[in-house]
Amino acid sequence: MNWYIGMAEHIQLERHRAYRQILNLILGGEIDLNASLSERRLSERLEIGRTPIREALRDLARDGILEVRPARGTYVRPMYVEDVREIYQIRQSIEGLAARLAAERGPNDRLRALGDMFRDMIERPDAHTASVTYGTGVEFHLEIFRSAGNRNLLEMYEPLRLRFRLALRAPRFLGHSRVPESVSEHLAILDAIERGDAAEADRLIGVHLANGLEARLRIFDGLRQSRPDDAVATDAAPARRTVT
Repeated sequence: MNWYIGMAEHIQLERHRAYRQILNLILGGEIDLNASLSERRLSERLEIGRTPIREALRDLARDGILEVRPARGTYVRPMYVEDVREIYQIRQSIEGLAARLAAERGPNDRLRALGDMFRDMIERPDAHTASVTYGTGVEFHLEIFRSAGNRNLLEMYEPLRLRFRLALRAPRFLGHSRVPESVSEHLAILDAIERGDAAEADRLIGVHLANGLEARLRIFDGLRQSRPDDAVATDAAPARRTVT
């Protein structure tokens, strides 16, 4: 029985490891978005058995990162402008709730530490790249959910966060011109959470996400004007319909 339990735990760990490594390949731009994912090639590349790879691909499809096309294979799920808009709508709802709960409970230590990092970014803007600042912002939003202390809410957010990262993984989608504004908005949200002002934390995160969506849509509009839709579709967030 102990051998059986140990084997089951090993299989589960390999499945999680395969999931993380395949996801890192996708987010790192190392997967051809137009090619079917091969279990065999992924198994050889990652040096992980084909069974964990197969299970990981199923989990990634469940989380909306991949899609299975009958008789064609498994592909990275394309993201469209309206997908990003809808993701932001959902984020405004659940992140507002998370900010309220975090304000009621108080921020965890990591969330407070991120505040120090944001203040340093304002004082020494040239010392931080836009990509690093963006990554810190991603972590900030995650720590709000952890501070909220609601496990089910965090589980709802995780797949959504992965889909959002997939859509915006290309550097030019980071909205470099908005970096200082975004940092200031994060600090204002943290201040409201630290003061225990749940209503203000909810309001501020709504404003922050609305500003972020507006900035993203401007970037997508610029891409559609400079490149054909099918070229944009091979990158991060193709235009399926005209955004109004």
